[in-house]
Amino acid sequence: MTYGKKKRTYCPDEQRETLKSLLNKGRHSARKLKRARILLMSDQQKKGKEVSETVGVSLQTVYNVCKRFAREGLETALNEKPRPGATPKLDARGEGCAMALACSEAPEGRAHWTMQMIADKLVELEYVDSISDETVRLHLKKKR
Repeated sequence: MTYGKKKRTYCPDEQRETLKSLLNKGRHSARKLKRARILLMSDQQKKGKEVSETVGVSLQTVYNVCKRFAREGLETALNEKPRPGATPKLDARGEGCAMALACSEAPEGRAHWTMQMIADKLVELEYVDSISDETVRLHLKKKR
């Protein structure tokens, strides 16, 4: 398997068989399957450009996957690292308040609560510093 310009590493037979069975059996994410194809083609001494064109990824992706395989092993090369994501704007207490507002009588002169009105009320009640109407909608939808 190539990585960089001169360094070459090879897949042991056991790992090569693991990659082949991964491609032939079961359900896996498209990214994992592409990484397996990259590793198998690189093990066959294909050039990076040829691998990238065949698999449909950038040349940098080919180098990154091969480099990760050489440094950290097969599992790390195939699987994604966890992504942290943002912390939720509303905690359980805030979601409960939003749900209660949505189910309560609308303010005078209104037929129903709008998402923006609920968002404004949550800020007014100091459940959050700021929140968008879309975030409120997503939290309410999740609680349905």
